[in-house]
Amino acid sequence: MISKQVFYEGNVQGVGFRYSVKQIAKGFDLIGWVRNLADGRVELQVKGEPAEVAEFLEAIARSELRAHIKAQPENSLSDVPAARGFEIRHD
Repeated sequence: MISKQVFYEGNVQGVGFRYSVKQIAKGFDLIGWVRNLADGRVELQVKGEPAEVAEFLEAIARSELRAHIKAQPENSLSDVPAARGFEIRHD
């Protein structure tokens, strides 16, 4: 299992980004969350098998959301995202 953190930059708030990511996540066996940040980015944390995480992130990149994404730096995490399934966070 691996854990990743991705910051989506661009016009990613106010366009249904988090909801769309949650819908995409339904097709994958993983846990994690997505939330808006005060600086206009969207943060995603996800945990799963390496292939599953890679396919999920690729599905986001190929979706209609790609028009809103200008950059998506990602980091590996040593801690597991605390979540039940995949959820939208409002913190």
